[in-house]
Amino acid sequence: MSAPTHPPLVLASASPRRLDLLRQVGLEPAAIDPADIDETPASRELPRAYALRMARAKLAAVAPRHAGSIVLAADSVVACGRRILPKAETEEEARACLALLSGRRHRVLGGVAVASPDEKVRTRLVETVVRFRRLEPGDVADYLRCGEWRGKAGGYAIQGRAALFVAFLSGSYSNVVGLPLFETAALLRAAGGAPR
Repeated sequence: MSAPTHPPLVLASASPRRLDLLRQVGLEPAAIDPADIDETPASRELPRAYALRMARAKLAAVAPRHAGSIVLAADSVVACGRRILPKAETEEEARACLALLSGRRHRVLGGVAVASPDEKVRTRLVETVVRFRRLEPGDVADYLRCGEWRGKAGGYAIQGRAALFVAFLSGSYSNVVGLPLFETAALLRAAGGAPR
């Protein structure tokens, strides 16, 4: 008896971390089709609403190009209180993020959106709480030199050297890396796409 076939999976993201996480649990997208959308937060938009809006917007941009497929989109937001931290592109941005996160808790919000072949959309918002130890100037200087912060929400990558900064974590670790695997797998199963 042959194994059941699933509709092809399309990942609406260029993030190598999301692809690595899917592969870690045995899921190989048939295609990678990043969404090209404006990711500017709306005026006074709160982090939770922003994370879900971005995931839905990425899905809406990509899903129409892939009829008959399951399309997965996601967005990761690092929030300190009501403040949405940027995806750091300069050392100055990364330094400002690390200064804000030093010695305090923050939240990583993962918005996930999945469209099934029948065009039904399912979404989840996953929240992980992270606390950094107090960072010394040398910690920040060393981290900026390594370059792992570039393009990362909140100016750090937990799966790299920033792991040394994490004093406490509550919730999904993979969410902080870039994709909450447990919740994503549940959405894909509901859409008919992930092995049980």
